[in-house]
Amino acid sequence: MNAPIPPPMALYQLATAHYGSQALYVAAKLGIADFLADGPRSADALAKDTETHAPSLRRVLRLLAASGVLVEEEDGRFSLTPVGATLKSGPGSTRAVAELFAGPMVWPIWGDLLNSVRTGAPAFERVFGVDTFGYLENHPEEAEVFDQAMAGFTSSISVAVAAAYDFSAMGSVIDIGGGEGALLVGILRANPQLRGTVFDLPRVGDRARSKIAEAGLADRYDFKGGDFFEGVPSGHDAYLLKHVIHDWDDDRARRILGAVRRAAPPSGKLLVVEGIYPPRITGPELRGPAANDVNMLVATGGRQRSEAEFRELYATSGFELTRIVSTPMVSIIEGAPKGGK
Repeated sequence: MNAPIPPPMALYQLATAHYGSQALYVAAKLGIADFLADGPRSADALAKDTETHAPSLRRVLRLLAASGVLVEEEDGRFSLTPVGATLKSGPGSTRAVAELFAGPMVWPIWGDLLNSVRTGAPAFERVFGVDTFGYLENHPEEAEVFDQAMAGFTSSISVAVAAAYDFSAMGSVIDIGGGEGALLVGILRANPQLRGTVFDLPRVGDRARSKIAEAGLADRYDFKGGDFFEGVPSGHDAYLLKHVIHDWDDDRARRILGAVRRAAPPSGKLLVVEGIYPPRITGPELRGPAANDVNMLVATGGRQRSEAEFRELYATSGFELTRIVSTPMVSIIEGAPKGGK
C-alpha cells in the first residue's frame, strides 16, 4: 500500500501541476502519440520524426511517463498508456483538447486569475485585447483547434444524451451553438424520424456540413448561421444548448434563453446540456466542475450553475424547469415555455 503523501509534497504537486500540462501540450502539438501508434520508439527516433532536440525531448517524455501518459520501457524506448493513446489522431481523439486547454489561448489567462479574483472581470480581454469569441473570429487556426476540442468532447456526450433522453415523439431538433454538429450526429443516428439543424456562427458552417455528410446524415440536416443573442430559428420541437449557457453571466444567459423562448412553440422543449454544479465541494472527485467554473471566470465571465440557480434562470427567462435527466457525463436540464405563446 502506498504511503500517504506528506502535506508539503501534496502542496508542491499542486503548485507545479502546470509542468505536466505543458509537457502534455508539447506531446499533442508534436503528434507524439501518432508516432507511437505502432509501438515503442526511442527519444532519438521521435526527435527525428518531430524535428526536435533529442536530449530535451527525452526529458519531456520522461515527465510524461511520470504523469501516466507514456511508459518508459526497460530498453529506454517510450510507449503509450491508455491515457496517452487518446492523443492519437482519429475519432474520439483528445489531441485538440490538450492543445486548447494547455495551449496559448487558455494558458495565459490562468496566469491573470488573481486580477479576475480582485475585479470579477474575465482575464481574456485584459490579456488578448478582445473577448474569447472575437479572438476566435480573428485567429482561424486557434478556432479550428477550439472547434475540434469541443467536437471531441461532444462525440461521447451525444451518445449519452441520445440514450438518456426520449426524442421519439419529436420531428425536429435544433442545436444552438452546435459547432461542427457532433451532438446532432449521435441524436439523429438514434432517432431516424428526426431532422436536425445546427445554428452557429457562419465560420463553422462548412466544417459542420462536412462532418454531418461524413456521418451519412446530410439528408436530415441543415446548418443556419447567425447570432443567438439576436434571435434563433423558430418552430422546432427541441432547442438544445450544450455547454453554451455556462459561457455567460446571468444577464447574457437570459438574453440567449429569451431568444429561444420567442422561437419555441408552446409544446417545445428547452434542453440545456451541461454539468450541474453541486451546492458543496466535498472532495477531489468534484475537481472537474470546480476547475471548469474558474475557467469560465477567466475565459468568458460565465460560470457553472447549481440546480437552484438554473431554476431561477429558467423562471426569469420564460421557462419552467420541468426535470433534470442525469447521464454519466452531463445533465440534461429540461424546460418548457411558461404560459404558452
